[in-house]
Amino acid sequence: MTISNSRTYALLAGGLIAGLAVTAVQGCDADDICGPCGTLAGGSLSISGSAKLDGFFNATATLTGATARIRAEFDANIRALAEVYGMVAADATIDANFVSELVGMIKADIKGSVDGGLKIVYKAPSCEANVSVAVDAQAKCEASAECDVKVDPGKVSVECSGVCEGGCSGSCEGALSCAVKAPSIACEGSCEGACELDVAASCDGTCHGACDAKCSASDDSGQCHGRCEGNCEGTCEFAAAAKCEGKCSGTCLVEQGSASCTAEAECRGSCDAKCSGGCKGEATPPSASANCEATADCQASASAQGNASLECTPPSLEIGFEFNAKLQGDVSAQAAFVARIGELKVRGAAILQGAAKLEALVNGKIDGEVVFNPAPLVSLTASMQGIVSAGVSGDLFAGIPKGRIACVIPAMQEAIAALGKAGGEVGGTIQAQAMFATVFTGG
Repeated sequence: MTISNSRTYALLAGGLIAGLAVTAVQGCDADDICGPCGTLAGGSLSISGSAKLDGFFNATATLTGATARIRAEFDANIRALAEVYGMVAADATIDANFVSELVGMIKADIKGSVDGGLKIVYKAPSCEANVSVAVDAQAKCEASAECDVKVDPGKVSVECSGVCEGGCSGSCEGALSCAVKAPSIACEGSCEGACELDVAASCDGTCHGACDAKCSASDDSGQCHGRCEGNCEGTCEFAAAAKCEGKCSGTCLVEQGSASCTAEAECRGSCDAKCSGGCKGEATPPSASANCEATADCQASASAQGNASLECTPPSLEIGFEFNAKLQGDVSAQAAFVARIGELKVRGAAILQGAAKLEALVNGKIDGEVVFNPAPLVSLTASMQGIVSAGVSGDLFAGIPKGRIACVIPAMQEAIAALGKAGGEVGGTIQAQAMFATVFTGG
């Protein structure tokens, strides 16, 4: 991972000192802004007094804070599961070896307790750039540059470099990129939601109705409400978008140009104009002013803040199983196993959500596909490098009081060091998260 190259960050810090320190003014003149310097560690991020530049400090604090929080939450969830499964080394380092041992114990417990393994119905978390943060940062930045800012929050659209999910003012392209939402329709593409089956069929998800084979969960009347190993007769709640031989309730994904694709349909692909919905990829906010010279610089920092603040929905994780002969009739052992699986489900969902966000921030991938190119951490690092290279003669330093330049220098050093540290520390966590995920994927 290139962002973890410590030598690169050492060179950046050296270039910063060489490019900026010679112009720093210690102390304050009458026209300067005086007082203590803000720091990332201290949480005071109005360091330069310029929204264009401070936006990058805010993005750095948000991104590094997110990676640190994900790592800490992963460690806490793994320790909790380790306690559940009898690993008592509370002070042990959470690394790949520790997680590998825990995964082995979990899989052994499942193999020794149930027939056929766990029946998993899983829908991965979805991650998007925080458009609201980017738009708000753009407006505040342009306002600080004394531009006449006018924004209607209900009519804001952005340029989306990845997958637009919502309205597209231009052309929307991509396979099954037309999303038609309706209470219940015949769907010629893929159904995202539930399918009211015309005839009994296999169900990749949760079957609600009759199942002609084993079902992972049934009600008192014998109706299946879980994973069906045979054919389902009734309603199939899909784990992921799939062909529906019946009526689709939810969202129907079809090709552009299909008769089902109306003008009111949403885009679920690449948009060559403005996107008014969510954006899986870098979102560039529009100018909040009709005429503002600071727009371009503001967009750079606003986009960085939106990408650093990306949000991921929780995954959907349902677990079904059938006890083997060993546990049949042993109520105490069954109850203990159910309790362990309950903890595994809760902790596992949290770990998978954190893994999705970390993968998006660091590698730019969502659902295994690169949608941020470059990734938010890489992009922000490159922006910092550009600021360093331009020095105080760059546009971002225009109008900053001399007394604040002495604050910006150590803050830039702190930001570069923080990004380098984040890039260097996440590799082990990403590896361990992937290893833990095999509990549910069977890898």
